[in-house]
Amino acid sequence: MRTDHEPWGEADLVERVLTNCQTWAVVGLGDNPGRAAYGVARTLQRYGKRVVPVHPSAATVHGEQGYPTLADIPFEVDCVDVFRRLDEAGQFADQAVSIGAKAVWFQLDLIDEDAYARTTAAGLDMVMDRCPAIELPRLRPAG
Repeated sequence: MRTDHEPWGEADLVERVLTNCQTWAVVGLGDNPGRAAYGVARTLQRYGKRVVPVHPSAATVHGEQGYPTLADIPFEVDCVDVFRRLDEAGQFADQAVSIGAKAVWFQLDLIDEDAYARTTAAGLDMVMDRCPAIELPRLRPAG
């Protein structure tokens, strides 16, 4: 259930992550246009963000080279955006810490309070139960 007063959904946190993070590793982004990750990644690009697909197939999506894991990405990532089931999501938050990301973003209906505690204790920002494709237009029109 979405509650706007939870610390992982506070407006200033959401705005900070969307403003400060330019390179987004999208975990679960493959070349299937029918999946939510595909559309969200396209929206991130429309707002000037670099999208990095992270999927076992390592497919190129929206013109960006994919990688099978976060650890395989050979450059810095600002935010790790997770499109995985709840029972798998926490491991990607931990991997985001390992690769030195600045933030983790869990999509709508994805809340893992233990992962939130670990991630924020490591100094990363973490947004949960939100979608950047919904939140970005609230901040500014597409460029």
